[in-house]
Amino acid sequence: MRAMAVPVLDQSWKEKRLAALASVGSAVVLAALKAFLAVVTGSLGVLSEALHSILDLVAAVITYFSVRVADKPADAEHLYGHGKFENFSAFVETGLLLLTALYIIWEAFQRLFFRAVQIHPSFMAMMILAVALGINLYRARALSRVAKKYPSEALEADALHFSTDVWSTLVVLLGIVGAWLGVKLRVPWLGSLDAVAALGVAGVIIWEGSRLGKRTLDALLDVAPRGLGERIARAAESAEGVLKAERVRVRRAGQRYFVDVTISVPRTASLEQAHAASDAVERRIAGVIPADVVVHVEPRARHDEHLFETIRAIAHRRGLAIHELSAQQLDGQLFIELHLEVDEASSLREAHRSATELEEEIRGATDSEAVVNIHIEPLGVGIPDAKEMKDLGQAVQDFLNSLSPEYPELADCHDVRVRSVEHKTLVSCHCAMDGRLPITDVHDLTALLENRVKVQFPQIYRLTIHPEPVEDS
Repeated sequence: MRAMAVPVLDQSWKEKRLAALASVGSAVVLAALKAFLAVVTGSLGVLSEALHSILDLVAAVITYFSVRVADKPADAEHLYGHGKFENFSAFVETGLLLLTALYIIWEAFQRLFFRAVQIHPSFMAMMILAVALGINLYRARALSRVAKKYPSEALEADALHFSTDVWSTLVVLLGIVGAWLGVKLRVPWLGSLDAVAALGVAGVIIWEGSRLGKRTLDALLDVAPRGLGERIARAAESAEGVLKAERVRVRRAGQRYFVDVTISVPRTASLEQAHAASDAVERRIAGVIPADVVVHVEPRARHDEHLFETIRAIAHRRGLAIHELSAQQLDGQLFIELHLEVDEASSLREAHRSATELEEEIRGATDSEAVVNIHIEPLGVGIPDAKEMKDLGQAVQDFLNSLSPEYPELADCHDVRVRSVEHKTLVSCHCAMDGRLPITDVHDLTALLENRVKVQFPQIYRLTIHPEPVEDS
């Protein structure tokens, strides 16, 4: 999958760059045509369009360079990439649009109320404006298509420039037609339609520019799209192993989104389980929005957490090893018992202090009236080497076989194996017995033999006897 990502990025970068470069060429042609018409006709509407197109040219150049910069990968100084450059360039373009609109409004009021300007409309001017209208329409659609295909605010801003040109050119064309009709029909007040058309252009520019400005400002200020945070939180909470999404943060840089989310998982979950939950959250968020996701995991107690899970979590947090955990309710009081393993080098005082602190926390987390009894034992009782384990195995085998006179059902014990697991000595063996014995008698006999061995060899933590019929031994 990663090997295929590079060609896709190259394709998007080339297509965006070509679209931006084409808009520069279109802006050059339009600015030249409208500037020529402004000189020939003296129309404020055409002049406002010429200024608009000149600013479009500046904006197109800014867009071209912003697209080149924004698609650069992250580096040591720009850890989130260069995508914000697109947002910033779009914001600059919005400012240029609004300045143009203010100038057009000022000039329109001057011509309407304070000075008269002679307009020279012509059929050629109307034809040139119609051609400019077609160019604007084509470039607006082409840029909008690329901006949506590869989300780019810079290209979107450029497309907005050309789309406003479509409407403003149409308004100016109507103003020129009105002025032309005023000359032909000798109706002087129709000449003022040119200034009114210019005000219409300014209104379109302000409306569209303000919308673009809000979007780009939101991107620069890391304003998340409405409802996106809630959607991401719901997606994270739907992942397996997640109790709750506690915090979601979203920021956008160019066409890339960055999501930081904090999730809570059961505090008894292993590191591997927590990592699996984090991966699941990333996949769920990818289904909502393509983004670079960082997941922070917090351990939390479930509302329905079992008593034993609570106690194990307390011991784990303290770095203590426990086993043989049990709990009973007697006469309305909770009795909890467990075995605590401490370092062999610990003194009784040190071991008792650890046990007391553990007892107090267990009572605080469960029931202050609970009785907690902790059996303290060393982590290991001398781990035998290979020879010692072999000797111990032979000793166990000899001892079991010596019990045959006491237990006539026992024919032979063999295949004794001794091993050390987590500082505990474990022993297993095979014992041949009369195959006609009921299984309940066999179970009782193996239990007796296991008890005798553990009394004889207290260093053995557990003995497991595999019973088998004499004929199969």
